[in-house]
Amino acid sequence: MLALAACTGGQDGADGGSGDSAAPQSTDYFGYLVDTELITSNAATDIGASSNTEALSGRLYPAVFVPGPSGQMIPNTDLVRTQVLPGANRQVIYTIAEDATYSDGAPVTCTDFLLHVRAGQHEGLFGSHLPLTEKILRIDCQPGAKRFTVVFDEDGGGRWRHVFGPGTVLPSHVIAQRAGLSITDMHRALRDDDLAMLQDVASIWHDGFALAEFDPELQVSSGPFRIESVGESGEVILAPNDHYFGDAPSLDRLVVWPSGSDQRQLAESGALQIADVRVGEPEWVNRDDPTNVFDLEAGVGDLTETLRLGDAGVFAYPAARAAFAACVDQTAVAAASSRVSGIDVPAVTLNSLPHHDPLAGYLADVTTPHLAVDIPAAQAYAGMTVRIGYPGVNERKAAMVEAIRASCEPAGITVVDASAEAGSLSDLTRVTTGRWGEQIIHEGALDAVLMGIDPMAEIDAPSARATEVDHLRSVESTLWEEVPMIPLAAQPRRFVIDRTVGNVVVYTGLAGIGWNMDRWHVSEDNDARQDPDSN
Repeated sequence: MLALAACTGGQDGADGGSGDSAAPQSTDYFGYLVDTELITSNAATDIGASSNTEALSGRLYPAVFVPGPSGQMIPNTDLVRTQVLPGANRQVIYTIAEDATYSDGAPVTCTDFLLHVRAGQHEGLFGSHLPLTEKILRIDCQPGAKRFTVVFDEDGGGRWRHVFGPGTVLPSHVIAQRAGLSITDMHRALRDDDLAMLQDVASIWHDGFALAEFDPELQVSSGPFRIESVGESGEVILAPNDHYFGDAPSLDRLVVWPSGSDQRQLAESGALQIADVRVGEPEWVNRDDPTNVFDLEAGVGDLTETLRLGDAGVFAYPAARAAFAACVDQTAVAAASSRVSGIDVPAVTLNSLPHHDPLAGYLADVTTPHLAVDIPAAQAYAGMTVRIGYPGVNERKAAMVEAIRASCEPAGITVVDASAEAGSLSDLTRVTTGRWGEQIIHEGALDAVLMGIDPMAEIDAPSARATEVDHLRSVESTLWEEVPMIPLAAQPRRFVIDRTVGNVVVYTGLAGIGWNMDRWHVSEDNDARQDPDSN
């Protein structure tokens, strides 16, 4: 049974409230169910990236570019304006809006973006997952400045619009304060790569945004919403950010419910208006009932379900990763996902572009051969055991892992669903960088993580243009030689939408349907339906 947590705001809200029956409850407000656990509000961490935290934090820490309804990247000029300079190395000038501030009134500055870059470049220290930062040569900015320049490596920056993505640019000033540093000292440590001084900064950046220990003084927001409290069932109650520099949200409160919530109970109590459901058609939506208020929209999503592999342990060598890939049957995996979700999704072997990209056909001779199962090639590593994890309990992903187990068994490779023990990139057995730059083997509980990815935010490659096909072919070939990941299938998406909610625009990328949640509004008819005292 779902606990109905009180929503009292501030620090008191983190423990579910005072028990006062007259106090507002989480179920009194507009509800949005996401298909992920709500673990952190920092989407740039290994944990946040694994659990698609962008679905919550995209409107807490807005991206420099936001997705449009057709997936196009739209400049977020409320936050920053950009200018690309010509030259051998791509350079982008960012000018932050003068009135861009956090919910505590502090300004958004270039130090926030410098922190993002350094966190991504020191993955082992910060526990980050920001792969596009690897191609950034330097970021030029001064403490407190509203203008900065990002300079990319000679062959980097083709996907620069995806660098500062949703939920990833965090408030450096409160992290510095918590670490006992002045913002000037922290800026200097970030600029100089002073890893010794950044130890506490990295720990706070990674762990301080955990939602189970919600800290309102640390988790200040730069977006239209701020986190008011976290309820007993893990639901996150959002309220408008009064210091937001753009248009105020249409809703006074919005509750984001995690996967695992009792969907039927939420819907029957009038507490669920939007839901992202990827495992079968919800039984609580009866489209034959004339009083039903919900519409269903389902189809193949933009993201690619992918196995991210470790680079140590059983996967220390590319040959081992390639042998495992040889026994993975993408067609069977896609069929398993389709069966459980009720949405037919295609198998995918494309790493460097979204599976539906028009240029995919030009790369087919590189990618399609990897659709076939090659048991003799996989048998070179017979006896290997591969532990696969994913966040939470997920019937569809369990079926996908079972399909991989079945196809690899004839090769003598044992696949274990280890999701009950671990589920994020932080749990991978991998090579990390230590405090002094030394290489350290992190012994994790997993060898692979099953997660949905956007290749445009994952792989630094040329933009998807016909003139770049040769370069894309080279990137794709290299990825299949090194095998850092194995694409499996397109991600199925199903949304339940209360038809009395306006401005809901379906989007299936990382930020999900909540990409414009600050624009959602409820009609008077829906207000009346939710208010038990209305006549």
